[in-house]
Amino acid sequence: MSHIERVETFLVAPRWLFVRLETSDGVVGWGEASLEGHSDAVRAVVEQFAEYLIGADPDRIEDHWQVLTKSGFYRGGPVFGSAVSGIDQALWDLKGKSLGVPVYQLLGGAVRDRIRMYGWVGGDDPSGITDAIAAQIAVGLTAVKMNASGIMSRVGTVAEIDGVLERVAAARAVLGPDRDVAVDFHGRFTLANARRIAPLLEPLRPFFIEEPVVPENSHLIGQLAQATSIPIATGERLYTRQDFLPVFEAGIAVAQPDLSHAGGISEVRRIAAMAEVYDVQLAPHCPLGPIALAACLQVGFATPNYLIQEQSIGIHYNQGAEVLDYVLDKEPLKFIDGNIELLTGPGLGIEIDEAAVRAADSRGHTWRSPIWRHADGALAEW
Repeated sequence: MSHIERVETFLVAPRWLFVRLETSDGVVGWGEASLEGHSDAVRAVVEQFAEYLIGADPDRIEDHWQVLTKSGFYRGGPVFGSAVSGIDQALWDLKGKSLGVPVYQLLGGAVRDRIRMYGWVGGDDPSGITDAIAAQIAVGLTAVKMNASGIMSRVGTVAEIDGVLERVAAARAVLGPDRDVAVDFHGRFTLANARRIAPLLEPLRPFFIEEPVVPENSHLIGQLAQATSIPIATGERLYTRQDFLPVFEAGIAVAQPDLSHAGGISEVRRIAAMAEVYDVQLAPHCPLGPIALAACLQVGFATPNYLIQEQSIGIHYNQGAEVLDYVLDKEPLKFIDGNIELLTGPGLGIEIDEAAVRAADSRGHTWRSPIWRHADGALAEW
């Protein structure tokens, strides 16, 4: 019987951590456990989990997920969650490859033939917004996301509030009525600020407002959901079904779990099913690499309440490498009329350039989250 023979991790530019599993009969599966700024910690956890995985049956995906998430006294959170996510993606990749089918076939089959994509266009600095949006339109995208502001005072000044409105108005002018702009508050706003600004944005009809408060203040998000007609999105820093339940109950419209943090394909599928009960759509967070993107797409092709998919091709974080630098065939991840078409290859549906990954790992990366401060020296939150 085939068993897992090898577990490897690769720290690659610009800020990603890839996981490679190999079975005794030579099948290789890839996952992505990137935790921006903390990949070294995740790598150590994956190496510890490898003690359990070596010699195990690769087909027992759910059993492995249960063991990795529940057998220890300490569980959950972004580091453990990211380690499990990368392993889980790799196990699904292995399973699909061993059976010769895409992962979405193992999740019940496709419910759609394409997934709408969106790209990031800035917003911290209002200069260049219109050019950035025009560039995304030029590659075929029909939706973009922008930050509402840079550093925001805890109680916004008139100038800061007007700056948010001017940014989004400029975006709407370029996009017109047939394309969408999502506005990311990035956890930089207090509830009071968000409640003041959201009604002012309503005439511009944002696709959604993202992360209007920091995740530790998720208990407040219902107050904003009741105060505006704009759909509220959150979830990139929530890691389990249990984390999502309160925000579902509070009235969010869009759930944004990250498949590299929130338990991988296995847990995000369950989050999506729970979201259906609350009439919530899924739009996974993914400013990461090609493996995370492919995993998102596999879930999306099999998930009825899937709204749209984020991707990071050309994003400002990508310094030293780009999303498609680590895949052999770039065609499966090509935009067609603002969408990515149904992936047909086995497993996650992409071919990783292993030589490029190994070379990149030899160089590594030291990406860390920037520290922001207000004018008075106080820490500015993300």
